[in-house]
Amino acid sequence: MPVRTRFPPSPTGFLHVGGLRTALYCYLVAKQTKGSFLLRIEDTDRERLVEGAIENIIRTLHWAGLDPDEGVMMEKGVVIQKGEHGPYIQSERLPLYQKYAKELLDAGRAYPCFCTPDRLDQMRKEQQEAKQAPMYDRKCLKMPKEESARRIAAGEKHVIRMEIPRSTTVTFTDDIRGNLSFEGKTIDDQVLLKSDGFPTYHLAHVVDDHLMDTDLVIRGEEWLSSLPKHLLLFEYLGWKAPRYAHVPLLLNPDRSKLSKRQGDVAAEDYKEKGYLPEALLNFLALLGWNPGTEEEIFTLKELIDRFSIERVQKAGAVFDHEKLDWLQGQWIRKLTPEEFVNRLKPFLEKHLAAALRDPELTTRATLIQDRLTLLSEGPDMLRFFYEEPGVTMELLANPKQKLTPELVKEILPQIRTTLEGIAEKDWNREILEERLRALMESKGYKLGQVLWPLRAALTGKPYSPGAFEVAEALGREKALTRIDNISL
Repeated sequence: MPVRTRFPPSPTGFLHVGGLRTALYCYLVAKQTKGSFLLRIEDTDRERLVEGAIENIIRTLHWAGLDPDEGVMMEKGVVIQKGEHGPYIQSERLPLYQKYAKELLDAGRAYPCFCTPDRLDQMRKEQQEAKQAPMYDRKCLKMPKEESARRIAAGEKHVIRMEIPRSTTVTFTDDIRGNLSFEGKTIDDQVLLKSDGFPTYHLAHVVDDHLMDTDLVIRGEEWLSSLPKHLLLFEYLGWKAPRYAHVPLLLNPDRSKLSKRQGDVAAEDYKEKGYLPEALLNFLALLGWNPGTEEEIFTLKELIDRFSIERVQKAGAVFDHEKLDWLQGQWIRKLTPEEFVNRLKPFLEKHLAAALRDPELTTRATLIQDRLTLLSEGPDMLRFFYEEPGVTMELLANPKQKLTPELVKEILPQIRTTLEGIAEKDWNREILEERLRALMESKGYKLGQVLWPLRAALTGKPYSPGAFEVAEALGREKALTRIDNISL
């Protein structure tokens, strides 16, 4: 049976990796059931809106391969809306929310509240001092309707609050949490409509999920305490509630809530660093979901086939950067050489444009494919092919190899003579290795005492692909020239 899911981010900044995981789970359920994945923009928090955030969210989802079937999209760089349930941007739906807020007022399920921010702050302070849970004290619930009407007619600022029956018990079965029960006396009279006419999340999402035919709401566990308010709103408006699944929080290694203080939290940061979307999605899918096997590598198609909400855990999921880097390495090595270069190109365009004009780029890039973790490391790892390295005796000498400056001055000219003796037509890693090993054996040098100074001379780096591979990829003329350029 097709399931309609939705991902409703707020355009208040970057897309959090936790949000990307929620979007992924929504996408997987929709695709698995041949349903629809909808993108809705919840922009009712006007003070926190960030210009360009909607475009950023859409681009990040597209990069991840999670394009919506319906809702807010981009076409030729312009934000558009597509589908029969629009508008899909909440600020364009204000009359709908106001209509249903009025219905709740007329039915006695909500009431106007004229309390000022100062009064509410004082109320919360007194409750805190008395060690009471912070809840609205219902001062305005007792106000006669005539007085409320008069004050509204006079233009006095007010909000609309829902009335929670104190004696009620709200029960529900969450797709992840199982059977849940909430006592009415612990539920606050939530603000539904703010004084500026904009709805709060609570009213807006209930109205939207009903009118947009949402079958399953997947969201973070931080919303679990608000669930009874939402279920009561569905009941008050005479609507059937969708299924809910509250996914676990993402945690730092110390099990605190994932925060920027301990690492990147914006999905875009991972894109900019050069993580592959396949690796990041694979990693996020496993943050909470257990496939029931020892498998760890999943394509998006495999996730669609295998994912199930029922196998998502309740406990918080630790964001292990080492595991992410391991998965990244697995995915990097799965790429063909041509695809690897295509993924590198955006980083080369910014930081090493000369590489893009190189007909040998693919051959040279394969030398670093097994060595890098992030695509953003690619330009620096390839730079020695396109820029003359600065080579110092400090780099050429190596105490671990018992390579003193004096020994370097003895060995490097012999390496140069050996390489010069190899004809252009024979310049390949097999011949290079054969001749240099012969030098090593004839002179009694250790392998590292030959390969270290050669590699350092050719690359100017302490870490690089192997000396034979680098010499082959540089070519005979450039390799000899680089050795000649070193001042001993």
